[in-house]
Amino acid sequence: MSFTLTFPTKTSERTFSSTSSLTNWLAPKRGHNEKNRKGRPRMRTGGSTKGTTVVWGDYGLRMRDHDRRIAAKQLQIAADAIKTRLRGQRYRLYTRVCANIGVYTKGNEVRMGKGKGSFDYWAARVAVSRVLFELKGDLHEQIVRDAFRLAGNKLPGLYEFVRKGDPPVMGITKVEAGTTLEQMQRPKINLPMDVTAGRISATTPP
Repeated sequence: MSFTLTFPTKTSERTFSSTSSLTNWLAPKRGHNEKNRKGRPRMRTGGSTKGTTVVWGDYGLRMRDHDRRIAAKQLQIAADAIKTRLRGQRYRLYTRVCANIGVYTKGNEVRMGKGKGSFDYWAARVAVSRVLFELKGDLHEQIVRDAFRLAGNKLPGLYEFVRKGDPPVMGITKVEAGTTLEQMQRPKINLPMDVTAGRISATTPP
């Protein structure tokens, strides 16, 4: 009596999935082959309010003082503080920033020149009024406020608590009732020459 063993053959087809593969938001996939410049975070003043409102969750943590560069280690510590405070709760944490900027440093007492330096850590350029974290779940608002307070204490700068539906921010100005995007995007009015000349003080006495 003989048996025949059959093995499944590999096919080029793969199972369909609507969920994207998990990626590390604290380090880019491409690595640090190209050296990034220091740069400055963009401050959207030309009419864009992108990234200033809560999109996926019910509550958010938004920067409100000044743009800055935040290290990936600091972002990880802030996320861990939120998870520790909400331990045992049913929630979902969304991250709205990605640490994709490489920071390169040199050692102490090194002469000027000779290149940019070696890779040190990953960081994220966070503009002012940008939402960093969002939370969604069956949570009490006071608990979420406390979790975001702990996360804000771990991060450099000042932060504010926002809800879903709060007005967006253009630069540092909130687009609230009475203020529209059309008014803020309206160009400045060019006054006549005689009006502007009257505002300029004379350099010599008459």
